[in-house]
Amino acid sequence: MNILKKIIHLREHSHPDHEKPFLEHLEDLRTMIFRIVVTLVISMIACFAFNNKLMDFFRQPVEQVLLTQTKATLPTDAPRPVTVATWEQARKVEHAAMNLTADQRTLFYQSLNDEELEFHVKSVSITRAASKLPPAKRDPFIDSLTENKDFKLQVKALLRTKPNTDSDAQGNLKMMSALKPTEGFMLSMKLSFVAGIVVSFPLLLMYILQFVLPGLHNTEKRVLWPAMAVGFGLFLSGATFAYSLVLPRALLFFYQWSGDMGISNDWRIGEYISFATQFTLLFGVAFELPVVVMVFVKLGLLGYETMSRTRSYAIVAIFVAAAILTPTPDIPTQCLMAAPMIVLYEICIWLAWFERRKNRRLEEDEARTNPPPPIPQDDPPTDTPNTDPWADYNSQSDLHAHEAGDDGWTEEYHHPEQYESPIAAAPTSSPDAVPDAAPQVPDPDTTKPHDKDPNGTC
Repeated sequence: MNILKKIIHLREHSHPDHEKPFLEHLEDLRTMIFRIVVTLVISMIACFAFNNKLMDFFRQPVEQVLLTQTKATLPTDAPRPVTVATWEQARKVEHAAMNLTADQRTLFYQSLNDEELEFHVKSVSITRAASKLPPAKRDPFIDSLTENKDFKLQVKALLRTKPNTDSDAQGNLKMMSALKPTEGFMLSMKLSFVAGIVVSFPLLLMYILQFVLPGLHNTEKRVLWPAMAVGFGLFLSGATFAYSLVLPRALLFFYQWSGDMGISNDWRIGEYISFATQFTLLFGVAFELPVVVMVFVKLGLLGYETMSRTRSYAIVAIFVAAAILTPTPDIPTQCLMAAPMIVLYEICIWLAWFERRKNRRLEEDEARTNPPPPIPQDDPPTDTPNTDPWADYNSQSDLHAHEAGDDGWTEEYHHPEQYESPIAAAPTSSPDAVPDAAPQVPDPDTTKPHDKDPNGTC
């Protein structure tokens, strides 16, 4: 759930003008999953028709291991050099003639009509017999043979390198074994599924990018197809690197390790196919590192400064990821996965540097073509003297009037009984009424000090 929230946040961050409610994000996720499932089913059905060829394709690393192991045990200083194919054929022919009498075997060799093959068939038989003798008695036994000198030197060279002379030594490893009735059919389904992922990977990558980066503009859509082509090329490069170089080396390592411990390499076909497909797909996904990093760079989540400053931490993280992703615990295999990822990360740093330089150039060009408007400046103060004599008085009056809590009026200033007009206060009467005494106007000279306001007015 936390990963889904981060993906949704990434979608909104990539295009802020396309914000959606959470349920609409889930609807887009459902659409993406449906498209991926339909694409995988169609590609899987198409690849199922080639299941036999797919099986031969994934068995080639095992055959390469057997070829490498056999070639390493064949002598290079023998009078007649022998190849792996000739040695394998000689072992099979020798096994077929094992129960024949001497006369029957002679007729059998003559029927082959191949003097070179007959020579190697006899060397296989004598080498197997001499290897069972004590080391001190092997040379006397070989010297007592009636064969020619080249044959004796050939057998002695074979005893020094100790190639495998058993006819069924690699039979189990070549054919392998299925311990369940349905294991062969399920292996065909698994191989078809893996092949379907490889074939439909560009479409799967497009669906994922459309979900993570919605609302693409026309220019971004034009860039999306080359990005998918690069991503598909990196995936194929990783899968090919694992299939042709890393997988055979890992298989050879385990084959030799088991042989040195005296353990027979009777591998199950199901376990081997799971190992090989997982190995191949993980390397293909690991090679997608530049695509992921450059997407983060385009979104502004990563930059050249951050990547170059945290290079050492990234290398440690790559080795940890290689230790987790590789299905083998050996250090050489982990290094074979980590080394290309480190190289790809360095390439990403350079690409981020080029991206930063391009953005800076675009900003500089935009600044030259569209210069910013000038900043308005305040008018300079003038030295003309003020000739208004009431200017200082008015400014001081305004200052006192705007003080907090002072509106220029207090209760002690208000004495309405002192300022009522005699004419307004006199009651209206008829002409016949007797007039009252005239109101007494206070004399300013006889008014008491407390009847005056602070300014000296009544």
